[in-house]
Amino acid sequence: MNHPMMKLTITLAALATTMTASAADFFVYYGCYTGDKTGSKGIYVSRFNSDNGEWSAPELAGETGSPSFLAVHPDGKHLYSVGEVSVPGQTGGGVTAWGIDKSSGRLSKINEVSSVGAGPCHINLAPDAKLAMVANYGGGSAASYEVKADGSLSEAVSFHQHEGGSVNERRQKSPHAHSANFSPDGCFAFIADLGLDKVMIYKTGVGGKTTSHGSVGVPPGSGPRHFAFHPNGKFAFTNGEMLLNVTSFRYDSENGKLDPIETVSCLPAGDEFSDKYSTAEIRVHPNGKFVYCSLRQHDTIARFAFDEASGKLRLVGNTKSGGNIPRNFNMDPSGKWLFAAHQNSHNVVLFKVNEETGDLTPTGREHKVGGCVCVRFVPVN
Repeated sequence: MNHPMMKLTITLAALATTMTASAADFFVYYGCYTGDKTGSKGIYVSRFNSDNGEWSAPELAGETGSPSFLAVHPDGKHLYSVGEVSVPGQTGGGVTAWGIDKSSGRLSKINEVSSVGAGPCHINLAPDAKLAMVANYGGGSAASYEVKADGSLSEAVSFHQHEGGSVNERRQKSPHAHSANFSPDGCFAFIADLGLDKVMIYKTGVGGKTTSHGSVGVPPGSGPRHFAFHPNGKFAFTNGEMLLNVTSFRYDSENGKLDPIETVSCLPAGDEFSDKYSTAEIRVHPNGKFVYCSLRQHDTIARFAFDEASGKLRLVGNTKSGGNIPRNFNMDPSGKWLFAAHQNSHNVVLFKVNEETGDLTPTGREHKVGGCVCVRFVPVN
């Protein structure tokens, strides 16, 4: 007889045999910090149904050192991770290509290459998935790679060392590239650099190569961290980690140029600014009506209403994230659910999204994932 306190564990493989896969079924991958403090060993995966919110407990999908951020190939068969660890015999950290087992969601390593710069913290693929770009926070640099037909990565074919600093003497003495993103057409790449108070712009080329194409600044001391395009491709946004703000831009796709519109605070009226707070992630709802930004230590997700006529944002409210140090959060492809990953409380919390108001309602459902800082979705089929 089972002890009443024993928990029933359902493996992904068993779950796969009891569920009929549909367009609403997704593997959910979690990038984590690894080690004794978190208890995590690499990338984790669970299964989620966007029709009914059914969500399985995460299991280890691929063992590797601190795969903090992940990117998914549009073919749904490959996944990529940065490793915020030193790789023996290599300069900088690691960048790994993985194959996805579509029956179980488990990962098999294809190859690993160097990030060239220190502290790789973010990775993304161009829309055509022929080019990947990595931001190196510690080294203040960016590297680009060719994504080959078999899903593997070339060694870095372009490397860009950022130079300079900004006004915050403690955080901005040197460059700190913090995220890598691409324009909807894939012609340009954007690297938000916290240390420079700039979004660096690169033109993409063949064979994974990228060339410098200028930059755009944000208010001094903001510390731009992450970056996101509006679904219509005409606007973009970056969150200032240090000044708790979001800057919106109008995007000129022909010339690869960003024109700042305004910068607004993520703090609700009446809440005093504190340098103990910092923003982490920025996301745009698939319907384009709302922009969300996570605030660490404040432990909320700020929600903005977006006006497509003016390109301006209006803070609507802040929702408690359900844990400590919300880092990356992500909406499933349907836009009906939001997963909030927490670095320090080691949990991922599920919210229901009101697509008309943008409101986030806690579902009461969460799973433990040690040191989780990134959430990505891959269709099961």
